[in-house]
Amino acid sequence: MFESAQVYAVLPASDLERAKRWWKTVFDLDPVDDSPGGVMLRLGPTPVLVYETQFAGTAQNTALGIDTDDLDRDMATLRDRGVTFNEYDLPGVKTENGVIDEGGMRTAWFDDSEGNIIALGQRS
Repeated sequence: MFESAQVYAVLPASDLERAKRWWKTVFDLDPVDDSPGGVMLRLGPTPVLVYETQFAGTAQNTALGIDTDDLDRDMATLRDRGVTFNEYDLPGVKTENGVIDEGGMRTAWFDDSEGNIIALGQRS
């Protein structure tokens, strides 16, 4: 049924111009499509739609996940670009220097300019 479908991520922004600046600064991404209501970016092979809404940043869960082949390298680069990684101390989830090692998956989380939580992970 969906053999030729393309999937894309959708992230809300309360300030679309601020969000576009953040994606440019942090990931060096320019919109591949830009309209007044939203922008389409491409993070690796994945399209990401960032659209304006008053409900941005209200979710308390991971909104976008990024797999990497070198978590330490990418965390260092993102920190150099102003990203602060979240620290968690919850039942079953305790980060150390922003990272949790779940035996086979190392993951770190950070917020975008709109309060959306993004996960960066490396599988072993």
